[in-house]
Amino acid sequence: MSFFCTIKNIMVSMNKKVKHRIMFKNKNHSSNNLCGSKVKEIRKARLPKMSQRELADQLQLQGIDLDKNAVQRIESGQRFVTDIELLALSKVLRVSLQELLGEASPGSSPDLF
Repeated sequence: MSFFCTIKNIMVSMNKKVKHRIMFKNKNHSSNNLCGSKVKEIRKARLPKMSQRELADQLQLQGIDLDKNAVQRIESGQRFVTDIELLALSKVLRVSLQELLGEASPGSSPDLF
């Protein structure tokens, strides 16, 4: 086996391991996040409606590097949402974390305990 074939095999092997880590699927639920459907609902309820691109732009102003496609994957439950992203979504959409997670209705005071 030549040197180049060995290097190619190593690179393919490493690539498969990286893809496996990136493409993790949550086996316990049908969705990879709790907030996606609420993000979509709140985004569309705003007047005027906020597009996925506008939401991504606002998140980028908060230092969160997401594009329109990432917003779409969050809303459809295909993408995990980090705690930092959740805080930024809450700030941009002007809702509480509880409301984003579906734990409180708009205007209600959340129970802390």
